[in-house]
Amino acid sequence: MSAAGTAGDPGQPRVVIADDQTLVRRGFRLILNSAGIPVVAEAANGSEAVAAVRKHRPDVVLMDIRMPELDGLEATRRILAAAPSGGGVRIIILTTFDLDRYVYAALAAGASGFLLKDVSPEHLIAAVQLVRTGDALLAPSITRRLVERFAPPAATAAGAPGRDLSALTPRELEVLGLVARGMSNAELAAALTLSEATVKTHVARILTKLGLRDRVQAVVLAYETGLVSRQTSDT
Repeated sequence: MSAAGTAGDPGQPRVVIADDQTLVRRGFRLILNSAGIPVVAEAANGSEAVAAVRKHRPDVVLMDIRMPELDGLEATRRILAAAPSGGGVRIIILTTFDLDRYVYAALAAGASGFLLKDVSPEHLIAAVQLVRTGDALLAPSITRRLVERFAPPAATAAGAPGRDLSALTPRELEVLGLVARGMSNAELAAALTLSEATVKTHVARILTKLGLRDRVQAVVLAYETGLVSRQTSDT
């Protein structure tokens, strides 16, 4: 595990890069540093990533899934289990495949999105800045594709343990269902004849009540509890 030597803009997110390929880590660090984003540490496996987060308390972790010793999925689980729900470090999964069952599992565990490793410099910089604000990196429609392809068949029938949708009002359940179908706040506002500010309030309350980090987890949960199914999402 190595630390980076750039201070960066104090208003920029502090980043840890976890990837077993040295060239990937160096390339991403150069891109982020060029935008004034400080990389506070690098890690070559999941164990080093967990240790780096504990030591440096970054805002964002770029996490490769397939690493030796401890993979990125388990590292993500350990990091987020120690972080407060809805706050703390945000994790972006790095992958070479856009529909990978490990990506789905990481999103279900609380990751805020994923990037392909051949991402453009501009997209990488924008993604790190976006998730630092608490937004999800993925469009809900992409998350839906992952859930539909990789969610365990029994998940919908059994429901997601530990998540009680009865805490939501009928309006909040309606909003959650539409979020799971990939609607943006503007589209939700138009469909429900509400202001975007009101929609944002509903979404924020849903996340708070269910202990979710962002809209990505909300989409996953909507499928896993059976609130939305593959059939209803296509109608």
